[in-house]
Amino acid sequence: MKIEEIRILSDAELLKQLSDAREELFNLRFRMATRQLANHREIPEVRKGKIARMETVIRERELGIR
Repeated sequence: MKIEEIRILSDAELLKQLSDAREELFNLRFRMATRQLANHREIPEVRKGKIARMETVIRERELGIR
């Protein structure tokens, strides 16, 4: 999800997406621990590509930057 797509979301949608991304990260870590994860690069992609961007947009909104 690109940053422009994230900025379009409402606050409620953004929090829902953030919750889903954190759950996805948990599931990926669990699959990694049980050696069921084929592509280990999915973990940083979810953490940096989804969660970090969403938290950045939330913080921007708190500060009133955008």
